[in-house]
Amino acid sequence: MPSAAKLDSMANSTTVLPAAPPPVAAGNGAPSTWWRALPILLLGAFLPILDAFIVNVALADIGKDLHASEAQLELTVSGYGVAYACTLVAGGRLGDRFGRRRLFLTGLVGFTVTSAACGLAPNVTSLVVFRILQGLTAALMSPQVLAAIQAGFDGADRQRAVGIFGLVAGSAGAIGQIAGGLLLQADLFGTGWRPLFLVNVPIGITAFLLALRLVPETKAPVAARIDIRGAMALAATIALLLIPLTLGRAEDWPVWTWVALALVLPTAAAFALAQGRMERAGGTPLLPPSLLRLPAARLALGAMLIFATAIGGFMFSLAMVLQVGHGFTPIRSGLAMTATAIGFFAVAVYAQPLVARFGAAVLVVGALLFGGGLAAFATVAANAEGSLTLPETLAPLFVVGVGWGLVLVPLLGLALSALPVDRAGLAGGVLTTAMQIGLATGAAAVGSTLFAVIGDHPDDGDWRTGTLTVVAVLCGLSVVTAVICARLRRVIAAR
Repeated sequence: MPSAAKLDSMANSTTVLPAAPPPVAAGNGAPSTWWRALPILLLGAFLPILDAFIVNVALADIGKDLHASEAQLELTVSGYGVAYACTLVAGGRLGDRFGRRRLFLTGLVGFTVTSAACGLAPNVTSLVVFRILQGLTAALMSPQVLAAIQAGFDGADRQRAVGIFGLVAGSAGAIGQIAGGLLLQADLFGTGWRPLFLVNVPIGITAFLLALRLVPETKAPVAARIDIRGAMALAATIALLLIPLTLGRAEDWPVWTWVALALVLPTAAAFALAQGRMERAGGTPLLPPSLLRLPAARLALGAMLIFATAIGGFMFSLAMVLQVGHGFTPIRSGLAMTATAIGFFAVAVYAQPLVARFGAAVLVVGALLFGGGLAAFATVAANAEGSLTLPETLAPLFVVGVGWGLVLVPLLGLALSALPVDRAGLAGGVLTTAMQIGLATGAAAVGSTLFAVIGDHPDDGDWRTGTLTVVAVLCGLSVVTAVICARLRRVIAAR
């Protein structure tokens, strides 16, 4: 493993970014400076999640244009998600050590370049490779956002900033579906699906130029060595879970998928034991077990993982049910998702005041509303028998959005409040990793469940059964989220 001095030398020799102000500690610097920087930072949270979902509505078009197989199309989704989830924690630790502004700018440049490469990809193999690289660069950029918020804001300002972060990050998935449908419908210059990626280029260039001027530099008070072995072990654990879940159905579940899934628990256990040994020996592991021994942090992260799984499953299955099962065009599917986005925004802006008044009970209510809205949607879709109309979807999907906003936004704040500020990059990386693993796992597992139920040549009855099945799974995840949040409420009340 390279020494800390060598890593510093490597970082200093490769960076070409303009000089930033001297690193500041948590809460230092004028509040106005950080509020000016916040909109630019929030793009680093919005764009990676947007790009995880915007491609869903374009898979059919990509397949036709690039003559891609089902497995190759799955890789355009999973390649990004696996690369992103596997390296988020390491990206946060790199920001702690070498500077969050530096890593944010580096990741933003990489994300912009790889987005352009995705949009110009001549074949599906190139697209898959560029999507993997896009996920890696997103993982350098994304964890710096929460880390900078934790380090730059204090007190009520920090709570407000975290609330805004939750609003932006939580809405990115829904906006991705809507934006994808609109861009496909527009078919700019006859380029089909390519603007879904190319739109990131002008946004990224503008954000980079503004970030150079507005975003201050922060670092962790103590520069810890990077746990390279831990990063590789965590990446292996996540990859062993997500790759077979994503590709298993398309490949008809070959032996390697079952072997990979069987290795998940042993690999995760070996990672956890190694992290514990390193921390007891006085080292700085990638994911210190002491963080997870904090009851509030453990419960908040668990709730985030389960609820994100429900969101990921909902987003993927809704697109399939509407577009394939009921013949919705991408734009009609996006309009249906608009109801969810409106419901989300309607309550997300009030989520923090509601939590301040009613406590974590808001999360319990939100999780149950999320499940209730899904149950209502399933009832409507099942009774439609293949003739579902857009107006019929709006009310239940609005309720889903309300529940989504009441859980995700305050949950982000509660999770961050339970994690130490002096390891903000680690906290941001862990939290974002939990969210991304959940989103990717939900899309893969629920998607596989849906297609296993409907079969290869589904009729209206098969789609009805598939819809009811996946909604039952998602409602179960919502109930589990509510139970964990109820426990979190008691832990917070006992402080």
